[in-house]
Amino acid sequence: MQEIGHWINGKLVKGTSGRFAEVFNPATGEVQAKVALASDAELNHAIAEAAKAQVAWAATNPQRRARVMMAFGALINANMDKLAELVSREHGKTLPDARGDVQRGLEVVEVCMGAPAMLKGEYMDSAGPGIDLYAMRQPLGVVAGITPFNFPAMIPLWKMAPALSAGNAMILKPSERVPSTSLLLAQLLQEAGLPDGVLQVVNGDKAVVDGLLDHPVIQGIGFVGSTPIAQYIYGRAATNGKRAQCFGGAKNHMIIMPDADLDKAADALVGAGFGAAGERCMAISVAVPVGEKTADALIERLVPRIEKLKVGPYTAGEDVDFGPVITKASQDRILGLINSGVDQGAKLVVDGRGFKLQGYENGFFVGPSLFDNVTADMEIYKQEIFGPVLTQVRAKTYDDALKLVMDNEYGNGTAIFTADGDTARDFASRVNVGMVGINFPIPVPLSYFSFGGWKRSAFGDLNQYGPDAFRFYTKTKTVTARWFSGIKEGASLNFKALD
Repeated sequence: MQEIGHWINGKLVKGTSGRFAEVFNPATGEVQAKVALASDAELNHAIAEAAKAQVAWAATNPQRRARVMMAFGALINANMDKLAELVSREHGKTLPDARGDVQRGLEVVEVCMGAPAMLKGEYMDSAGPGIDLYAMRQPLGVVAGITPFNFPAMIPLWKMAPALSAGNAMILKPSERVPSTSLLLAQLLQEAGLPDGVLQVVNGDKAVVDGLLDHPVIQGIGFVGSTPIAQYIYGRAATNGKRAQCFGGAKNHMIIMPDADLDKAADALVGAGFGAAGERCMAISVAVPVGEKTADALIERLVPRIEKLKVGPYTAGEDVDFGPVITKASQDRILGLINSGVDQGAKLVVDGRGFKLQGYENGFFVGPSLFDNVTADMEIYKQEIFGPVLTQVRAKTYDDALKLVMDNEYGNGTAIFTADGDTARDFASRVNVGMVGINFPIPVPLSYFSFGGWKRSAFGDLNQYGPDAFRFYTKTKTVTARWFSGIKEGASLNFKALD
């Protein structure tokens, strides 16, 4: 049985708490490793060592920090297949999808190679008589990243690359379900030149999360996961005077207008709904065709596409479309939601509940499912499914479809497929969702913009990666400087304007 520990001060170390969590192979249902869950003493040691290392790292020239990111990016490229294999082995996603997971994280690293430009402050000379004003962006100190299971490479990279480039040290707590990728990334960062202690990877459960939230040295928390946990972390971090950016759940809709290319819309829905077994916060789980003809025609196109999907383990080859879900509990929850949809009167057009794969009967597989005639009061609509289930909610008009999206409690991503520019512009302007796609199903911004949702999908003022990440991981210090050459006035007791 493989035992997975922590990454402390540039070394892989064994856990000493005596507590472990099981790491499953989702395709077989077997336990493939056990990961140590850190004690308070182990966490406190990691934070104390990070605080020591951060002082010299913050004093390092920003361009030199950027060079570490350059070397890190090259090492990620060189180890792409190894990283993808780790992602697939612990998460279950296909190898092409796993490589995409790594690649989207690498793109943020590439932006961080230009971090010095992001860290520039502001300067104004002669703001008043003999007075210069300037603002500096300085690192927070020691920050924490708490990342989910569904993107074992991408989201840790989204957190660590901007935080480290800005001069912080980071305590990374990856999901205990997928710990190995983060540990390999830490080793590659050390090889790239990151000093020991600047990145610590501490595996753990809620006890570690609470320890990070309560520790006085931790100045900022970045989290991605479910909405209830995001709210909990945001509230506890704020109570303790810490910055927090917490990203939660989603219920992403795609509106299909009567003038849309329905074949392209159907292809987009299948890819966005079933990729990674639906375990994406940007997955499209609700199709909203406008008009009965559009809805009927869309179902006709979706059914054969969904029925052709190949489900299997990543080891079955590159033509597998998606693999298992992460745990038996997730599998049971998804099947329960499908059952609830049937019980509440939705039409189950494609039924994935009975899916079994020879030789993998104990794996956490769920076949692709498609519902029609779903309504907003059904559990299959109200809850985030996080599985390979696509639901269709029929709308009579564009305004009905838009209202459905805007009334939903989540606001992560949404899309519209249409050939009409006026409709697309109106949708993008009015919809109360953070990321919008126009004839584009998964509108994840490129890494030089910022990623973030609205409503109950995000808690905090700033988004992930891009310019917002550097704002989050730095604090502004403003300096007012006066040089007395030629100034002959005495003391002033009044608060007066600089001019």
